[in-house]
Amino acid sequence: MKEIQPTELADKLKQGEKLHIIDVREDDEVATGMIPGAKHIRLGEIPERIDELDKDEHYYIVCRSGGRSGRATEYLEANGINATNMNGGMLAWEDEIEVPGK
Repeated sequence: MKEIQPTELADKLKQGEKLHIIDVREDDEVATGMIPGAKHIRLGEIPERIDELDKDEHYYIVCRSGGRSGRATEYLEANGINATNMNGGMLAWEDEIEVPGK
């Protein structure tokens, strides 16, 4: 499974790279803040929403600490989606966040 450090992902965002980030946390966790531009798809919804993902794109998967996103990354890779897990999850994210709906 491919992994990326939060600082590396933050650097890519700062450099203006067009990234596809998926946050697999639950609604109450996401309400505290997400990585700017991330798309929210709860872990349990990944199988039914996999059609929303483009097999030609690369996705960075994020959760609270890295465990759920690791499972999501493995599932996506097994289904032909290019995915990378963000190590440490949002607990390790030290950069900008956006609060949905604000």
